[in-house]
Amino acid sequence: MEPILKLEHIQKYYGNGGNITKAINDISFSVEPGEFLGIMGASGSGKTTLLNCISTIDTVSAGHIYLEGADITEIKPKSLARFRRENLGFVFQDFNLLDTLTISENIALALSINKTPAKDVEPRILDIAGKLNIRDILDKYPYQVSGGQKQRCACARAIVNNPKLLLADEPTGALDSRSSQMLLSTIQSIHEQLGATILMVTHDPFTASYGNRILFLQDGEILTELRKGRDSRRAFFDKILHVLTMIGGGESHVC
Repeated sequence: MEPILKLEHIQKYYGNGGNITKAINDISFSVEPGEFLGIMGASGSGKTTLLNCISTIDTVSAGHIYLEGADITEIKPKSLARFRRENLGFVFQDFNLLDTLTISENIALALSINKTPAKDVEPRILDIAGKLNIRDILDKYPYQVSGGQKQRCACARAIVNNPKLLLADEPTGALDSRSSQMLLSTIQSIHEQLGATILMVTHDPFTASYGNRILFLQDGEILTELRKGRDSRRAFFDKILHVLTMIGGGESHVC
């Protein structure tokens, strides 16, 4: 099976002359279709820069990134917005829902921007809303629903266009523990039930334990990786903590 995402010798540096900061130093890896990959590292490790390069928000200084065989580092600037709309989904910390639109209209906005035929909009909204259990709130506004329902709406909007890759940058960073668990359960169901390919950046081992493979970054390089295999999430969490301890990581808790 061909990888859906492939990075070859990616480098990213800022500055010029004698004042150059190398944020990413020769990173290569691939992501298989349907994989849930986590990227971990301390602040300054290069994880968000790497995600920005993959999402075309930032440009690479050297190397190539392929999405389903197409070299996205060669896309012309005027074509980047269209590329993101057609190929990528994004899960944000703060949902980015519009309070003046209903839940249904928020989801429909992603379809409208992508120029989905009008006759297909409602069926696709009903389909994804059913899968994420939010059909009963489609006519409500974001301020009328719970935080968990807002999260599901944001996730529905992110995947309603069937993106090739779903990107999440610290998705639980601004949430309390209960809301974090609800969001992670939603992302997990998107992965397991819909077969979505997910790439998630996080510094939190609890969040990372929902993935099935973790890359650990340090000083812009891949230090090591972990695969979940047949481990329980608890066992995987413990292994993540062990690696973080070895590289000066952090603490969290898991049920």
